[in-house]
Amino acid sequence: MDRDKILTLSALRWINLSLLVLYPVAWAAPLMRAGLLPLFGLSEISVLTGIRALWESDRLLALVVILFALVAPYVKTLGLALVQFGVMGRSALPVLSIISKLAMADIFLIALYITIAKGVGIGHLETAWGLYLFTACILTSLGLSMTEARVTRD
Repeated sequence: MDRDKILTLSALRWINLSLLVLYPVAWAAPLMRAGLLPLFGLSEISVLTGIRALWESDRLLALVVILFALVAPYVKTLGLALVQFGVMGRSALPVLSIISKLAMADIFLIALYITIAKGVGIGHLETAWGLYLFTACILTSLGLSMTEARVTRD
């Protein structure tokens, strides 16, 4: 294995391990601020507060969100780390890629909710930094899977 490939694989490992820290931060970070009128202050909504609110009203939907927003990305990241450190075989990469794509579903749903809420015109909704962090984590994880498969194949 040449030096460049070893450096690339090392960088991929560090980026992947950083996601294990960044995901929980993104889950607690505010995705958006919502309220009836901006003058009265806005409530911050995170993945965790959203799940808590869903749990009180619709437990099945809360479980679906937990699966796509928390479990799928974290399991995929842990799985990739296990592959990168030789604990699991490379044959797991296609499965991890599918799990990664499932994790993208929550970003689509959040974007859809924001679009609908703004379109209805009732209340006030602002995106917050957590939405960008969470999106970056998901996209970085997806990119890592694709890069890992390409680098190890060559």
